[in-house]
Amino acid sequence: MKDRLAVIMIPAAFFVAACCLWEAIVRLAQVPLYILPPPSAILSEIVEQNLSLLKHTGVTMIEAIAGFAAANLIAFALAVVFAHSRILEKGLYPYAIALKTTPVVAIAPLLVLWLGTDMRSKMVTSALICFFPVLVNATRGLRAVNEEALDLFESLAATRWQVFRLLRLPNSLPYLFSALKISSSLSVIGAIVGEFVGANSGLGYLILVSSYHLETPALFAAVVAAAISGIAFFGVVSWVERKVLVWQEPSEV
Repeated sequence: MKDRLAVIMIPAAFFVAACCLWEAIVRLAQVPLYILPPPSAILSEIVEQNLSLLKHTGVTMIEAIAGFAAANLIAFALAVVFAHSRILEKGLYPYAIALKTTPVVAIAPLLVLWLGTDMRSKMVTSALICFFPVLVNATRGLRAVNEEALDLFESLAATRWQVFRLLRLPNSLPYLFSALKISSSLSVIGAIVGEFVGANSGLGYLILVSSYHLETPALFAAVVAAAISGIAFFGVVSWVERKVLVWQEPSEV
């Protein structure tokens, strides 16, 4: 109990200290509000615009969750194929690497052109940024089975489906959840990047509009909402991990 309390209280204490220092420096140096607002001004903006922030955050999270789910399903299905076929892996893996190394910012305008400015283009942008970590970790997990266990299954004349369901899939879960925790935060980033290119709602849209009008407190409020959304999504995935991987400590994953 004390360890859990320390995990929460120590970062919270550092955060409060940093905010107090930030507030003091901004006020003593008389920094203009449009350059760097103090934390009190950002908090006031969050309180005043809470309904608007919730609306835009909801839009971004719908896009992020949809992209996250689609990317994970496709990446895991492809990882299963790679785990059973070296030829297909060698043929398709370079394209996955090319997709990973291509900046999402460069692809996002094309997605808006092809899919429009509605949620679909942001979902795809989010999916693209989530795809690679899950593909790599799931493939590794599906392959990293104990050779003796695999020999035992073969000696018992187990089918491919039985080997996958009873051996490969449980073995891949720690690797998979490690990737899911990374992708959960990346999905929010991907959705916001898509909103930068073309949108009429969402946190990315709010950040752009605020920057155009030099409404820096509103911009910071949107950034805070994005950070909280990413942390919350990460926390949900971590909670699911603890419930699913009951035999393994999360720190070991």
